[in-house]
Amino acid sequence: MSPAFGAMEVEHYSKGVLLEPFVHQVGGHSCVLRFNDKTICKPLIQREHQFYETLPTEMRKFTPQYEGVVSVSFEEDEDGNLCLIAYPLNGDHDNLETLDNSDCEPKSKLLRWTNKKTMLLENEKMSKEWVRQHRKEEKIKSHKLEEEFEWLKKSEVLYYTVEKKGNVSSQFKHHNPWSMKCHQQQLQRMKENAKHRNQYKFILLENLTSRYEVPCVLDLKMGTRQHGDDASEEKKANQIRKCQQSTSAVIGVRVCGMQVYQAGTGQLMFMNKYHGRKLSVQGFKEALYQFFHNGKYLRRELFESVIKKLTELKSVLEKQESYRFYSSSLLIIYDGKERQEVAVDSDPEDLEDLSEESSDESAGAYAYKPTASTVDVRMIDFAHTTCKYYGEDSVVHEGQDTGYVFGLQNLIDIIKEIRDESSE
Repeated sequence: MSPAFGAMEVEHYSKGVLLEPFVHQVGGHSCVLRFNDKTICKPLIQREHQFYETLPTEMRKFTPQYEGVVSVSFEEDEDGNLCLIAYPLNGDHDNLETLDNSDCEPKSKLLRWTNKKTMLLENEKMSKEWVRQHRKEEKIKSHKLEEEFEWLKKSEVLYYTVEKKGNVSSQFKHHNPWSMKCHQQQLQRMKENAKHRNQYKFILLENLTSRYEVPCVLDLKMGTRQHGDDASEEKKANQIRKCQQSTSAVIGVRVCGMQVYQAGTGQLMFMNKYHGRKLSVQGFKEALYQFFHNGKYLRRELFESVIKKLTELKSVLEKQESYRFYSSSLLIIYDGKERQEVAVDSDPEDLEDLSEESSDESAGAYAYKPTASTVDVRMIDFAHTTCKYYGEDSVVHEGQDTGYVFGLQNLIDIIKEIRDESSE
Protein backbone atom coordinates (compact mmCIF):
# COMPACT_ATOMS: atom_id res chain seq x y z
CA MET A 1 0.00 0.00 0.00
CA SER A 2 1.36 3.41 -0.92
CA PRO A 3 1.96 6.09 1.74
CA ALA A 4 -0.78 8.22 0.16
CA PHE A 5 -3.35 5.46 0.56
CA GLY A 6 -2.00 4.49 3.98
CA ALA A 7 -2.97 7.90 5.32
CA MET A 8 -6.58 7.53 4.22
CA GLU A 9 -9.48 5.62 5.73
CA VAL A 10 -10.06 2.21 4.17
CA GLU A 11 -13.73 2.91 3.63
CA HIS A 12 -12.92 6.07 1.66
CA TYR A 13 -10.39 4.75 -0.80
CA SER A 14 -12.10 1.38 -1.32
CA LYS A 15 -14.82 3.38 -3.08
CA GLY A 16 -12.29 5.32 -5.07
CA VAL A 17 -10.79 8.78 -4.91
CA LEU A 18 -12.06 11.46 -7.29
CA LEU A 19 -9.08 12.95 -9.11
CA GLU A 20 -9.35 16.70 -9.51
CA PRO A 21 -7.46 19.15 -11.72
CA PHE A 22 -4.01 20.08 -10.44
CA VAL A 23 -4.16 23.80 -11.02
CA HIS A 24 -0.45 24.54 -10.58
CA GLN A 25 0.72 22.63 -13.65
CA VAL A 26 2.34 25.25 -15.90
CA GLY A 27 4.13 23.09 -18.48
CA GLY A 28 4.52 19.63 -19.92
CA HIS A 29 1.97 17.62 -21.89
CA SER A 30 1.24 14.74 -19.51
CA CYS A 31 -1.85 15.33 -17.40
CA VAL A 32 -1.18 15.90 -13.70
CA LEU A 33 -4.08 15.34 -11.30
CA ARG A 34 -4.67 16.17 -7.66
CA PHE A 35 -5.03 13.02 -5.52
CA ASN A 36 -5.13 14.86 -2.18
CA ASP A 37 -3.53 17.91 -0.58
CA LYS A 38 -0.07 16.33 -0.41
CA THR A 39 -0.13 14.07 -3.44
CA ILE A 40 -0.57 14.33 -7.21
CA CYS A 41 -0.66 11.62 -9.85
CA LYS A 42 0.10 11.25 -13.55
CA PRO A 43 -0.13 8.46 -16.16
CA LEU A 44 2.47 5.78 -15.56
CA ILE A 45 5.18 5.53 -18.21
CA GLN A 46 7.45 2.55 -17.64
CA ARG A 47 10.72 4.42 -18.10
CA GLU A 48 9.74 7.17 -15.67
CA HIS A 49 8.43 4.61 -13.18
CA GLN A 50 11.75 2.76 -13.38
CA PHE A 51 13.62 5.99 -12.74
CA TYR A 52 11.70 6.75 -9.54
CA GLU A 53 12.18 3.21 -8.23
CA THR A 54 15.94 3.15 -8.90
CA LEU A 55 17.15 6.75 -8.65
CA PRO A 56 20.36 7.38 -6.67
CA THR A 57 19.96 8.42 -3.04
CA GLU A 58 21.77 11.72 -3.58
CA MET A 59 19.20 12.73 -6.22
CA ARG A 60 16.12 12.16 -4.09
CA LYS A 61 16.14 15.63 -2.53
CA PHE A 62 15.96 17.06 -6.05
CA THR A 63 12.99 15.00 -7.27
CA PRO A 64 9.40 14.61 -6.01
CA GLN A 65 8.96 11.80 -3.51
CA TYR A 66 7.58 8.69 -5.21
CA GLU A 67 4.53 7.32 -3.35
CA GLY A 68 3.38 4.30 -5.32
CA VAL A 69 0.94 3.31 -8.07
CA VAL A 70 -2.85 3.46 -8.35
CA SER A 71 -5.44 2.19 -10.79
CA VAL A 72 -7.46 4.90 -12.52
CA SER A 73 -10.80 4.37 -14.24
CA PHE A 74 -12.71 6.62 -16.63
CA GLU A 75 -16.21 6.80 -15.18
CA GLU A 76 -19.59 8.47 -15.42
CA ASP A 77 -21.95 9.55 -12.67
CA GLU A 78 -25.76 9.43 -12.55
CA ASP A 79 -26.02 12.67 -14.53
CA GLY A 80 -23.61 11.64 -17.26
CA ASN A 81 -20.66 13.72 -16.03
CA LEU A 82 -17.30 12.15 -16.86
CA CYS A 83 -14.46 11.95 -14.34
CA LEU A 84 -11.40 9.96 -13.31
CA ILE A 85 -11.42 7.79 -10.17
CA ALA A 86 -8.34 6.26 -8.49
CA TYR A 87 -8.42 2.88 -6.72
CA PRO A 88 -5.78 0.96 -4.75
CA LEU A 89 -3.69 -1.29 -6.97
CA ASN A 90 -4.84 -4.76 -5.98
CA GLY A 91 -7.25 -7.51 -6.94
CA ASP A 92 -8.57 -6.99 -10.45
CA HIS A 93 -6.28 -3.99 -10.94
CA ASP A 94 -3.01 -5.96 -10.93
CA ASN A 95 -2.76 -6.48 -14.67
CA LEU A 96 -3.30 -3.02 -16.06
CA GLU A 97 -1.95 -1.48 -19.22
CA THR A 98 0.00 1.76 -19.18
CA LEU A 99 -1.01 4.91 -20.97
CA ASP A 100 1.50 7.03 -22.89
CA ASN A 101 -0.26 10.20 -23.96
CA SER A 102 2.85 12.03 -25.14
CA ASP A 103 1.42 12.57 -28.62
CA CYS A 104 -2.12 13.32 -27.52
CA GLU A 105 -3.61 16.50 -28.94
CA PRO A 106 -6.59 18.37 -27.42
CA LYS A 107 -9.86 17.59 -29.15
CA SER A 108 -12.60 17.60 -26.54
CA LYS A 109 -13.94 20.41 -24.38
CA LEU A 110 -13.27 20.15 -20.64
CA LEU A 111 -15.93 17.94 -19.09
CA ARG A 112 -17.43 18.99 -15.78
CA TRP A 113 -15.95 17.45 -12.62
CA THR A 114 -18.33 16.47 -9.86
CA ASN A 115 -18.25 15.27 -6.25
CA LYS A 116 -21.45 13.28 -6.67
CA LYS A 117 -21.44 9.51 -6.21
CA THR A 118 -19.89 7.83 -9.24
CA MET A 119 -20.85 4.60 -10.99
CA LEU A 120 -18.25 2.33 -12.55
CA LEU A 121 -18.83 1.90 -16.27
CA GLU A 122 -18.25 -1.58 -17.63
CA ASN A 123 -16.50 -1.61 -20.99
CA GLU A 124 -19.62 -2.72 -22.82
CA LYS A 125 -21.45 0.39 -21.64
CA MET A 126 -18.76 2.52 -23.27
CA SER A 127 -19.84 1.12 -26.59
CA LYS A 128 -20.68 2.35 -30.07
CA GLU A 129 -24.17 3.24 -28.90
CA TRP A 130 -22.79 5.61 -26.26
CA VAL A 131 -20.35 7.13 -28.73
CA ARG A 132 -23.08 7.56 -31.35
CA GLN A 133 -25.35 9.27 -28.82
CA HIS A 134 -22.74 11.90 -27.97
CA ARG A 135 -21.09 12.28 -31.38
CA LYS A 136 -22.98 15.39 -32.46
CA GLU A 137 -22.50 17.17 -29.14
CA GLU A 138 -18.81 16.29 -29.00
CA LYS A 139 -18.27 17.48 -32.56
CA ILE A 140 -19.55 20.93 -31.58
CA LYS A 141 -17.45 20.97 -28.40
CA SER A 142 -14.35 19.86 -30.27
CA HIS A 143 -14.69 22.68 -32.77
CA LYS A 144 -15.05 25.28 -30.01
CA LEU A 145 -12.08 23.85 -28.15
CA GLU A 146 -9.80 24.07 -31.20
CA GLU A 147 -10.72 27.75 -31.47
CA GLU A 148 -9.94 28.27 -27.77
CA PHE A 149 -6.52 26.65 -28.08
CA GLU A 150 -5.67 28.71 -31.15
CA TRP A 151 -6.44 31.76 -29.00
CA LEU A 152 -4.35 30.31 -26.17
CA LYS A 153 -1.33 29.90 -28.47
CA LYS A 154 -1.67 33.52 -29.63
CA SER A 155 -2.19 34.78 -26.07
CA GLU A 156 1.05 33.40 -24.71
CA VAL A 157 1.16 35.62 -21.60
CA LEU A 158 -2.10 35.82 -19.69
CA TYR A 159 -3.24 37.62 -16.53
CA TYR A 160 -6.08 36.47 -14.26
CA THR A 161 -7.39 38.37 -11.26
CA VAL A 162 -7.38 36.40 -8.01
CA GLU A 163 -10.12 37.26 -5.55
CA LYS A 164 -8.67 38.50 -2.28
CA LYS A 165 -11.49 37.31 -0.04
CA GLY A 166 -10.91 34.01 1.72
CA ASN A 167 -7.86 31.85 1.26
CA VAL A 168 -5.91 33.13 -1.73
CA SER A 169 -4.76 29.66 -2.76
CA SER A 170 -8.37 28.44 -2.89
CA GLN A 171 -9.05 30.95 -5.67
CA PHE A 172 -6.66 29.25 -8.10
CA LYS A 173 -9.07 26.57 -9.23
CA HIS A 174 -9.94 26.68 -12.95
CA HIS A 175 -7.73 29.73 -13.57
CA ASN A 176 -4.68 27.98 -15.02
CA PRO A 177 -5.16 27.58 -18.80
CA TRP A 178 -2.34 25.06 -19.24
CA SER A 179 -3.74 22.76 -16.55
CA MET A 180 -7.12 22.89 -18.30
CA LYS A 181 -5.49 22.06 -21.63
CA CYS A 182 -3.78 18.95 -20.25
CA HIS A 183 -7.01 17.74 -18.63
CA GLN A 184 -8.86 17.98 -21.89
CA GLN A 185 -6.17 15.96 -23.62
CA GLN A 186 -6.29 13.25 -20.95
CA LEU A 187 -10.06 12.86 -20.88
CA GLN A 188 -10.23 12.73 -24.67
CA ARG A 189 -7.45 10.17 -24.89
CA MET A 190 -9.04 7.89 -22.30
CA LYS A 191 -12.49 8.26 -23.81
CA GLU A 192 -11.22 7.29 -27.25
CA ASN A 193 -9.71 4.12 -25.77
CA ALA A 194 -12.65 3.31 -23.49
CA LYS A 195 -13.99 0.65 -25.87
CA HIS A 196 -10.74 -1.30 -25.52
CA ARG A 197 -9.83 -0.70 -21.87
CA ASN A 198 -10.95 1.41 -18.94
CA GLN A 199 -8.23 0.88 -16.36
CA TYR A 200 -4.83 2.56 -16.28
CA LYS A 201 -1.87 2.80 -13.98
CA PHE A 202 -0.99 6.22 -12.56
CA ILE A 203 2.01 6.98 -10.36
CA LEU A 204 1.63 8.93 -7.13
CA LEU A 205 4.10 11.74 -6.47
CA GLU A 206 4.66 14.40 -3.83
CA ASN A 207 2.75 17.63 -4.44
CA LEU A 208 5.63 20.12 -4.43
CA THR A 209 3.29 23.13 -4.19
CA SER A 210 1.40 21.97 -1.09
CA ARG A 211 3.56 23.93 1.37
CA TYR A 212 2.91 27.26 -0.37
CA GLU A 213 -0.17 29.42 -0.05
CA VAL A 214 0.25 31.00 -3.49
CA PRO A 215 2.79 28.91 -5.45
CA CYS A 216 4.89 30.75 -8.02
CA VAL A 217 6.14 28.07 -10.42
CA LEU A 218 8.78 28.19 -13.15
CA ASP A 219 9.07 25.15 -15.47
CA LEU A 220 12.38 25.05 -17.36
CA LYS A 221 13.14 22.54 -20.12
CA MET A 222 16.73 21.52 -19.49
CA GLY A 223 19.52 20.38 -21.80
CA THR A 224 20.67 20.97 -25.36
CA ARG A 225 18.88 17.84 -26.61
CA GLN A 226 15.25 16.84 -25.99
CA HIS A 227 14.60 13.66 -28.01
CA GLY A 228 15.06 10.24 -26.45
CA ASP A 229 17.20 7.48 -27.95
CA ASP A 230 14.05 5.63 -29.05
CA ALA A 231 12.50 8.63 -30.84
CA SER A 232 11.32 8.21 -34.43
CA GLU A 233 13.13 10.14 -37.14
CA GLU A 234 10.18 12.53 -37.37
CA LYS A 235 10.10 13.11 -33.61
CA LYS A 236 13.87 13.52 -33.52
CA ALA A 237 13.83 16.12 -36.29
CA ASN A 238 10.99 17.99 -34.61
CA GLN A 239 12.77 18.14 -31.25
CA ILE A 240 16.07 19.21 -32.85
CA ARG A 241 14.24 22.01 -34.66
CA LYS A 242 12.64 23.24 -31.39
CA CYS A 243 16.04 23.31 -29.69
CA GLN A 244 17.72 25.12 -32.56
CA GLN A 245 14.97 27.75 -32.70
CA SER A 246 15.02 28.42 -28.95
CA THR A 247 17.48 29.13 -26.17
CA SER A 248 17.95 25.37 -25.63
CA ALA A 249 20.67 25.15 -28.29
CA VAL A 250 22.47 28.28 -27.07
CA ILE A 251 22.35 28.02 -23.27
CA GLY A 252 20.85 24.56 -22.64
CA VAL A 253 17.64 25.80 -21.01
CA ARG A 254 14.34 27.37 -22.08
CA VAL A 255 11.11 28.50 -20.43
CA CYS A 256 8.43 25.81 -20.63
CA GLY A 257 5.85 27.52 -18.42
CA MET A 258 5.46 30.04 -15.62
CA GLN A 259 2.95 31.09 -12.99
CA VAL A 260 3.67 34.23 -10.93
CA TYR A 261 1.52 36.05 -8.38
CA GLN A 262 1.45 39.81 -8.88
CA ALA A 263 1.01 41.27 -5.40
CA GLY A 264 0.47 44.78 -6.71
CA THR A 265 -2.63 43.91 -8.74
CA GLY A 266 -3.76 40.65 -7.14
CA GLN A 267 -3.35 38.89 -10.49
CA LEU A 268 -1.73 35.67 -11.64
CA MET A 269 0.54 35.89 -14.66
CA PHE A 270 0.86 32.79 -16.84
CA MET A 271 3.48 32.29 -19.55
CA ASN A 272 3.25 29.19 -21.74
CA LYS A 273 5.79 27.13 -23.68
CA TYR A 274 4.97 28.79 -27.01
CA HIS A 275 6.21 32.09 -25.67
CA GLY A 276 9.20 30.40 -24.04
CA ARG A 277 10.34 28.94 -27.36
CA LYS A 278 10.46 32.37 -28.97
CA LEU A 279 12.65 34.02 -26.35
CA SER A 280 16.19 35.14 -27.14
CA VAL A 281 18.87 34.74 -24.46
CA GLN A 282 18.13 38.30 -23.35
CA GLY A 283 14.41 37.52 -23.42
CA PHE A 284 15.06 34.45 -21.27
CA LYS A 285 16.88 36.62 -18.76
CA GLU A 286 13.97 39.08 -18.72
CA ALA A 287 11.53 36.20 -18.15
CA LEU A 288 13.59 35.04 -15.16
CA TYR A 289 13.56 38.59 -13.81
CA GLN A 290 9.78 38.63 -14.22
CA PHE A 291 9.48 35.33 -12.34
CA PHE A 292 11.22 36.83 -9.31
CA HIS A 293 9.26 40.11 -9.51
CA ASN A 294 5.91 40.29 -7.75
CA GLY A 295 4.65 43.35 -9.62
CA LYS A 296 5.81 45.67 -6.84
CA TYR A 297 9.45 44.80 -6.32
CA LEU A 298 12.07 42.13 -7.03
CA ARG A 299 12.17 39.25 -4.54
CA ARG A 300 15.94 39.58 -3.97
CA GLU A 301 15.83 37.47 -0.80
CA LEU A 302 15.19 34.40 -2.99
CA PHE A 303 18.37 34.55 -5.07
CA GLU A 304 20.91 33.07 -2.68
CA SER A 305 18.75 30.06 -1.85
CA VAL A 306 18.03 29.35 -5.53
CA ILE A 307 21.69 29.69 -6.52
CA LYS A 308 22.78 27.44 -3.65
CA LYS A 309 20.34 24.68 -4.59
CA LEU A 310 21.10 24.87 -8.31
CA THR A 311 24.83 24.67 -7.57
CA GLU A 312 24.29 21.64 -5.34
CA LEU A 313 22.16 19.95 -8.01
CA LYS A 314 24.86 20.61 -10.60
CA SER A 315 27.45 18.97 -8.34
CA VAL A 316 25.21 15.92 -7.88
CA LEU A 317 24.54 15.50 -11.62
CA GLU A 318 28.21 15.84 -12.50
CA LYS A 319 28.78 12.62 -10.54
CA GLN A 320 25.95 10.64 -12.17
CA GLU A 321 27.49 8.10 -14.52
CA SER A 322 25.57 7.33 -17.73
CA TYR A 323 22.33 9.19 -16.94
CA ARG A 324 20.72 11.28 -19.72
CA PHE A 325 17.68 13.37 -18.74
CA TYR A 326 16.28 14.02 -22.21
CA SER A 327 13.15 16.24 -22.23
CA SER A 328 13.28 16.54 -18.43
CA SER A 329 12.21 19.76 -16.72
CA LEU A 330 13.41 21.67 -13.68
CA LEU A 331 10.91 23.37 -11.37
CA ILE A 332 11.68 26.42 -9.24
CA ILE A 333 8.91 27.16 -6.72
CA TYR A 334 8.39 29.82 -4.08
CA ASP A 335 5.46 31.41 -2.25
CA GLY A 336 4.02 34.54 -3.81
CA LYS A 337 2.21 35.27 -0.55
CA GLU A 338 4.97 36.75 1.62
CA ARG A 339 5.02 36.36 5.37
CA GLN A 340 5.64 39.62 7.18
CA GLU A 341 8.02 40.02 10.08
CA VAL A 342 7.17 42.61 12.72
CA ALA A 343 9.88 44.83 14.20
CA VAL A 344 11.05 43.78 17.68
CA ASP A 345 9.90 47.01 19.31
CA SER A 346 6.37 46.81 17.92
CA ASP A 347 3.39 46.14 20.18
CA PRO A 348 1.82 42.77 19.22
CA GLU A 349 -1.61 43.88 20.49
CA ASP A 350 -1.56 46.89 18.18
CA LEU A 351 -0.73 44.69 15.17
CA GLU A 352 -2.94 41.72 15.90
CA ASP A 353 -5.65 42.68 13.43
CA LEU A 354 -3.46 44.45 10.88
CA SER A 355 -4.23 43.05 7.46
CA GLU A 356 -1.80 42.63 4.60
CA GLU A 357 -3.59 45.35 2.64
CA SER A 358 -2.99 47.92 5.39
CA SER A 359 0.59 46.88 6.12
CA ASP A 360 1.93 49.11 3.35
CA GLU A 361 0.26 52.18 4.85
CA SER A 362 1.58 51.32 8.29
CA ALA A 363 5.11 50.40 7.20
CA GLY A 364 6.61 53.54 8.66
CA ALA A 365 5.07 53.00 12.06
CA TYR A 366 5.52 49.25 12.37
CA ALA A 367 8.63 48.59 10.22
CA TYR A 368 7.34 45.49 8.41
CA LYS A 369 9.81 43.54 6.32
CA PRO A 370 9.56 40.22 4.40
CA THR A 371 10.99 37.12 6.02
CA ALA A 372 13.29 34.73 4.17
CA SER A 373 11.15 32.54 1.92
CA THR A 374 11.55 28.85 1.18
CA VAL A 375 12.49 28.06 -2.40
CA ASP A 376 12.27 24.58 -3.90
CA VAL A 377 14.28 23.26 -6.86
CA ARG A 378 13.23 19.87 -8.30
CA MET A 379 13.73 17.80 -11.42
CA ILE A 380 10.56 16.33 -12.99
CA ASP A 381 9.45 14.38 -16.08
CA PHE A 382 11.63 11.35 -16.76
CA ALA A 383 9.74 9.63 -19.59
CA HIS A 384 12.85 9.74 -21.82
CA THR A 385 15.54 9.33 -19.17
CA THR A 386 18.11 6.62 -19.85
CA CYS A 387 20.92 5.00 -17.89
CA LYS A 388 23.19 1.99 -18.40
CA TYR A 389 21.64 0.36 -15.32
CA TYR A 390 18.27 0.05 -17.10
CA GLY A 391 19.67 -2.91 -19.04
CA GLU A 392 17.28 -3.07 -22.00
CA ASP A 393 18.38 0.21 -23.64
CA SER A 394 20.18 -0.28 -26.94
CA VAL A 395 22.17 2.96 -26.54
CA VAL A 396 24.44 3.26 -23.50
CA HIS A 397 25.94 6.64 -22.62
CA GLU A 398 29.08 7.27 -20.61
CA GLY A 399 29.86 10.08 -18.19
CA GLN A 400 27.64 12.97 -17.09
CA ASP A 401 24.75 14.59 -18.97
CA THR A 402 26.82 17.51 -20.28
CA GLY A 403 23.84 19.20 -21.95
CA TYR A 404 21.86 19.32 -18.70
CA VAL A 405 24.88 20.44 -16.65
CA PHE A 406 25.61 23.11 -19.29
CA GLY A 407 22.06 24.44 -18.91
CA LEU A 408 22.32 24.46 -15.12
CA GLN A 409 25.55 26.46 -15.18
CA ASN A 410 24.07 29.04 -17.55
CA LEU A 411 20.94 29.28 -15.40
CA ILE A 412 23.10 29.92 -12.33
CA ASP A 413 25.13 32.55 -14.17
CA ILE A 414 22.04 34.41 -15.42
CA ILE A 415 20.41 34.46 -11.96
CA LYS A 416 23.66 35.82 -10.53
CA GLU A 417 23.64 38.55 -13.20
CA ILE A 418 20.08 39.52 -12.24
CA ARG A 419 21.06 39.55 -8.55
CA ASP A 420 24.16 41.69 -9.12
CA GLU A 421 22.46 44.14 -11.48
CA SER A 422 19.52 44.63 -9.11
CA SER A 423 21.84 45.48 -6.20
CA GLU A 424 23.72 48.21 -8.07
